Amino acid sequence: MEDQPFDMDALADELHELVPGFSGLHAVEKFNTGQSNPTYRVEADSGKYVLRAKPPGTLLKSAHQVDREYRVMKALAKNNVPVPKVYGLSGEDSAIGRMYFVMELIEGRIFWDPALPEVNKQERAAIYDGMNDVLARLHSVDPEAAGLADFGRSGNYFARQIRRWSEQYIASKTEELPDMERLMEWLWDNLPDDDGLVSVVHGDYRLDNMIFAPHGEEVRALIDWELSTLGHPLADLSYQCMQWRLPHKSGFRGLGGLDREELGIPSEADYVARYSERSGIAVNNWTFCLSFSFFRLAAILQGVYKRAIDGNASNPERAHEIGKAVPQLASMANSIMSGKA
Repeated sequence: MEDQPFDMDALADELHELVPGFSGLHAVEKFNTGQSNPTYRVEADSGKYVLRAKPPGTLLKSAHQVDREYRVMKALAKNNVPVPKVYGLSGEDSAIGRMYFVMELIEGRIFWDPALPEVNKQERAAIYDGMNDVLARLHSVDPEAAGLADFGRSGNYFARQIRRWSEQYIASKTEELPDMERLMEWLWDNLPDDDGLVSVVHGDYRLDNMIFAPHGEEVRALIDWELSTLGHPLADLSYQCMQWRLPHKSGFRGLGGLDREELGIPSEADYVARYSERSGIAVNNWTFCLSFSFFRLAAILQGVYKRAIDGNASNPERAHEIGKAVPQLASMANSIMSGKA
C-alpha cells in the first residue's frame, strides 16, 4: 500500500499541539532513501522538522515500532549520544492514520560509500575514529539510569538471537544451503557463556546511518533506531566490522579488496582495539561474534528474498539481487568460523 496524500490542515492542527512552538505548515515531502519506516521532511514557519511514521497497512505486531525509536532517542539525548532532538509522539489515531513522531532536522553529510572517496586520507581516518567514539559512548550508557531497563529482554542475548533468526531462516528457506546449516549448528555449539554485559544496542550500526558535520569528523546524529534494544555490545561492534570483510564491488558496499592503509582507514584490529580502549569492554569470542553477525544478516536477507518470490517485496528486482547474497554470506561465515578468514 502506497502512502496517501495527507490532510494538511488536520496535520497542521495536530503538529501545533504536538510540537512546542510549531506554526505555519508549508510542505511535507518524503525522503527518497529506503527506510522501512517512511520518513518525511516537514517545512513550516517555525522551522524544518522530520516526521517518521509507521508504514500504512497491516503490520506485524513487533515491527515498525516508532514509539520505541522515539523513546530511545529521547533517553539517549540526555546521555552524551548524538541523536536528533525529539519533539512529540502521536497515537495510532493521528491525522495521518498511523503513529508517528517528530524530531529535529539535522543538516550534514551522509556517506554511502565506506571508502569515503569524497574526502581526503586524513579526514577518512578522523571519520572512522568519530564512529568508533560514538559506539563506545552508546555502549557506556547505563540502561537503568537512562530509564531503559525494560527496553529489551533479559538473559543470553546471543542465544535469543540465534534462536530467533534460525527460526526465521528455516521459515523462509528456498533451497538447501549446507553452509547455513553448518553455521547454525556451529553457533549453538560455540555459544559463549553469558558474561552479563548488557547495553543499549543500535542494531544497524553503520556509516550511512550517521549524519556528519558539513566539515570534519563530528557525528551530529546517529539515526534509524528501528532495531535498537538491550543486548550485547559486541553484537553492534561485530555487525559494523562486517564492513571490513564484505566486498566493495557489490551491493554490500564493504571495504574488502581495498587498500585500507593507503586510504587512511584503520584496520579491523586497530578499530576493535580502539573501541575496547574507549569503552573498557574486553573484546572476547571475536570469531563467534563475527560469525553470528554474518549469520544474522544472511537470515534477514533470506526473508527479503522469500517475500520477493512470494510477490510481497516492495522492490522485487532488488530483493532477488539480495537473495543471491545469502550463499555468499554463509560461505564467508564458514571461512571465519573455521579460521580461514
